[in-house]
Amino acid sequence: MLLMLLAFVPLSLAAQDDEEYRMEIGGGLGTDFYLGDVSSTPFRKPGVAAALLWRRNFNPRMGLKANLAMAHLRGASGKRFIPADASTPGAEGGVPVAVDFKRGVIDLGAQYELNFFGYGLGKEYMNMRRFTPYVAIGVGFTLAVGGGESAAFGLNIPVGLGVKYKLKPRLNVGAEWSFRMTTTDELDAGGQATLAHPYNIKGKGFKNKDAYSLLMLTLTYDISPKCKTCHNND
Repeated sequence: MLLMLLAFVPLSLAAQDDEEYRMEIGGGLGTDFYLGDVSSTPFRKPGVAAALLWRRNFNPRMGLKANLAMAHLRGASGKRFIPADASTPGAEGGVPVAVDFKRGVIDLGAQYELNFFGYGLGKEYMNMRRFTPYVAIGVGFTLAVGGGESAAFGLNIPVGLGVKYKLKPRLNVGAEWSFRMTTTDELDAGGQATLAHPYNIKGKGFKNKDAYSLLMLTLTYDISPKCKTCHNND
């Protein structure tokens, strides 16, 4: 009986380690920065960002991630010339003003992820690895609030690059740097000037609009194990 139990234990542990899971849940914490009319320098006046994450893994190479993120964007014009009113006639195009703004951003979206390697533990014959870089692209919605201005809403296109590492059989850590290109020019509303088209140069779609970036560390936990005895185990 003792020999049978001792033989059964390692087999049980190996089977648990090789378990595959459909989904992950977790969160992320990091920093952000804004790119727009008063700032074109990455990581200038960074803010704090946090997110809730859900990931659906289709196979070891592909997945779909959904996020609900909150960020704090800041910006200042510095030595940039920002007219108080670009429509004012005159050689200088209006009176120059200094702009300093703070806005909260809520980001809801989804991204398709493609892993460079098969991600996971076990299954050496499938060349699975516990570490992989990945690329991501998707679509989302941005809502900017605060700063003494009315709320601004727009679509965003997130494009990102990240890495994942399976710390334990069901625990994953990662890092991701992504850019969100938006369809709104009002992320940088500050009250001192008309920052929506401040130079009277209007754009369509994503042209001449604001953007922001998120750099985050993530932690997720695997849930929903796949059925090993099912013919269609996804």
